[in-house]
This record gives sequence, structure tokens and C-alpha cells, in this order.
Amino acid sequence: MGFADQRFNVNLSILFTELPLLERPAAAAAAGFTAVELWWPWVDSPVPEQAELDALKHAIEEAGVQLTGLNFYAGQLPGPDRGALSVPGEESERFRANIDVAAGFAASLGCTALNALYGNRVEGVDPAEQDALALENLALAARAADRIGAVLLIEALNRPESPLYPLVSAPAAVEVVDKVNEATGLGNARFLMDLYHLSMNGEDLPAVIERFAAKTGHVQIADNPGRGAPGTGSLPLEDLLDQLTKAGYDGWVGLECKPGDRPSAEAFDWLAR
Repeated sequence: MGFADQRFNVNLSILFTELPLLERPAAAAAAGFTAVELWWPWVDSPVPEQAELDALKHAIEEAGVQLTGLNFYAGQLPGPDRGALSVPGEESERFRANIDVAAGFAASLGCTALNALYGNRVEGVDPAEQDALALENLALAARAADRIGAVLLIEALNRPESPLYPLVSAPAAVEVVDKVNEATGLGNARFLMDLYHLSMNGEDLPAVIERFAAKTGHVQIADNPGRGAPGTGSLPLEDLLDQLTKAGYDGWVGLECKPGDRPSAEAFDWLAR
């Protein structure tokens, strides 16, 4: 088993970022990948011009790669923000304005996974108020995802890098998954298991896999420390992916790792072709 038996896709918001956005799908294809995923590419615009959407769609189609995952609008990412849907006021409204745009773009490319980052805690706002707003917005997102035959992903981040983000453990994220599914009755909310983030939180990764593989809709990896490619740190990623496979996970594994001080195309020497 191991790396050779996984379906890897490339996150074009963290790899190939030395290239303009519209050149990244072809670069991923040239590196041997058939699938890509993206954070919301227009960080300042939850509702970009149709021409921008069309240009990215064309670039993905021309490259011959499949878009397998897309984030909803999440604010300045990378940057200080970690999502918008639990942030009262303008940011929540921007998230809502983005829901149908993101779902429509995903549907146009056959993408069936939409990731909704929860958002940071806001000073002076009751966390219970934020959680109620989050559940309301996540239910809207889950219904939009359901309309296009997609799953809604909810991700745990890590506390050292995201100290204001409330979902910093696998159980915390899965609790929200369960609440969304209960609220909508759709059952299409799933856990996004990012092994790098969970390792940064000090979680027992084999135990997390054993407990939550059945509720996992997508997996992302990077090594720790450094968030580099597999083999640059100390995580037993090959063994962990083997365990996931044995637990029944047969979906994509997103490469959300930094290339380091080399071109992104050179960051895949660990992966047999």
C-alpha cells in the first residue's frame, strides 16, 4: 500500500503559487497530477466578475485536470482570517453572498466537495452568538452543496497557527459536522481530516483515524514540522494513509504542503510515478 496506492490532488493555493493563478492547473498537470483543489481564489471578492470565473474554469478544463475541492469565501486566506461564516456583520453577509457563486462554479466543473472554514472568535462577541450564526450559515451551505450533489466539509485547524479559531481538534470539528447534519437532515456534512493540523495540536493520529474515518469526506496532508512535503518532517504519513485506506477511506488526499525553497514542480520527489 502506501503512497503509490493513494489518489493525490494538488492544492493550487499553496503549491505552484509562484505562478499566476490561471497557469497553475497546467503546471499541476505537467507534474503528473489529474486533480486539483483550491481555496477561494478571490480573497477580496466573494462574488467576482463572471469573466474571472470563466477564465479559471477554462484554465482548469484546458489543463485536463479535475477540480475535486473548493473552499467557500473565507476572508484573507492566507492572512489573518480563518473563515467568515461565524463572523457577525459584513463578513457573514459576504459568506452568504458567496454560497451560490461557489456552488455554481463547483457544479460547472463537476466538483463535489466544498470546504467551509468556520471563522475566528471575535473579541467582544459572545461565542454562543457566533456558534448560532455559524450553524445557520453552515446549514445554508450544506443545502447549496446538496443541490449540486456535493458534500460540505468542516475542518479542524491548529491552535499554534490559528489561536482564535475554535475548531482546533478533531472532536470539535466533528461535533459541528453532527450539528449541521441534524439541522438539515441531509447528512452531507463531513469532516475534513488535515493530518498536519491535527499533528500540530498534538492529537493521537491513529486514534483520530480509527474514531472518525467513517465521518471523513476529505483528507489533506503535509509533514510536521514545517508543513513541507512528506519526508521533510517526522510524521509517518505513509502508515497513516494506509490506516485510512484500511478504515474504508477511498477519497482524494489533498497535498496542502509548502514546496520550500524550490519550485513547486520539484516538491514531489517522494512520490513514485
